[in-house]
Amino acid sequence: MSILSKFSRLGTDNAPGQEVRQQSTGLVALLRGEVLEGTPVDFSHGDVDAFEPTPGSFETFSEGVSLGGRQAYTEYRGDIDIREQVAEKLAAFTGAPVNARDGMIITPGTQGALFLAVAATVSRGDKVAIVQPDYFANRKLVEFFEGEMIPVRLDYSGTEEGRAGLDLDQLEAAFEAGAKIFLFSNPNNPAGVVYSKDEIRRIAELAGRYGATVIVDQLYSRLRYQGVSYTHLRAQEIDAENVVTIMGPSKTESLSGYRLGVAFGSSTIINRMEKLQAIVSLRAAGYSQAVLRTWFNEPEGWMDERIRLHQAIRDDLLKVLQAIDGAFARAPEAGSYLFPRLPDLGVSHSDFVKLLRIQAGVVVTPGTEFSPHSANSVRLNFSQDHKAAVAAVERMAELIARYRV
Repeated sequence: MSILSKFSRLGTDNAPGQEVRQQSTGLVALLRGEVLEGTPVDFSHGDVDAFEPTPGSFETFSEGVSLGGRQAYTEYRGDIDIREQVAEKLAAFTGAPVNARDGMIITPGTQGALFLAVAATVSRGDKVAIVQPDYFANRKLVEFFEGEMIPVRLDYSGTEEGRAGLDLDQLEAAFEAGAKIFLFSNPNNPAGVVYSKDEIRRIAELAGRYGATVIVDQLYSRLRYQGVSYTHLRAQEIDAENVVTIMGPSKTESLSGYRLGVAFGSSTIINRMEKLQAIVSLRAAGYSQAVLRTWFNEPEGWMDERIRLHQAIRDDLLKVLQAIDGAFARAPEAGSYLFPRLPDLGVSHSDFVKLLRIQAGVVVTPGTEFSPHSANSVRLNFSQDHKAAVAAVERMAELIARYRV
């Protein structure tokens, strides 16, 4: 693969915050009706003004600054005192021990952790099983490091209660075909579904049988809605050296601006990740690392209230989406994403995404970012002002009616 080809596959036009790159050239002939007035909403990312960072985070950051060089120049894998504090919390949360010294690294956001984990495990020609749909960076990183992708279907529209919908037969077939890495998010981004205990146990069993490494992104595993249970892969019967878990406080806790992520698990893979981080970014921002002291230390009831508020927005948006004739929207069980399928339209779905921005002031992420089979879907991050989010989806419904077949 040529260097030009590698980078051409890393398109960023539809990445969060990049809506200005969504070109409107050639859409004039498609425009119908007037602009729909309302507060613009960017569903490509969460609104940290609507959901502010955890209490005390800035004060803790300031304390990190006051420590000067001692906090600015930590080990490449992060300050050991902070890692030990975080390891204790993560062990309690995930149900398995975390080795703070050899099995953990603090990274520049969970995106940084994902990059390092894939770079530490995938080289040219390696076969990698990935879920479709799943987080857009998974596919792009595997392609960039010239791995061979073996897709595994996630039928999130299935009616079997309590399952995310992973095709476990396809996963086993991927391992039989030589896949040595399995990469997935739980809760799934973009669909918001949570893998059942049986699905997670089966993943662990298959990984063990075929000697595969599993990288699991659990970024939204704290933001779970009422009655939803969660099974941590690393606490199942899986070799600790064959799994890396990625988490961080960016989303649920609205701390994205501090760029903090954590990867923990296989000491072999973590050591490789540190070597790469040492030449890519040196370390997660030293002063920001201090903010991890607030993670899992929120005031009593704070997380419950955050979940309650997100669930209220989710439910109101679902009422609007599920009332659209021909559309489909499954209720997410965790996280802050909706991934509705739109009905047939008289314009392409990629053009509709642009028309939605131009005529309704609503920015969404096209479904093709998450799977080539999801062209008729869009992703909405509903961690927004409640009233503005509902009004924006109502404008979206009106525009669907305007452009439908």
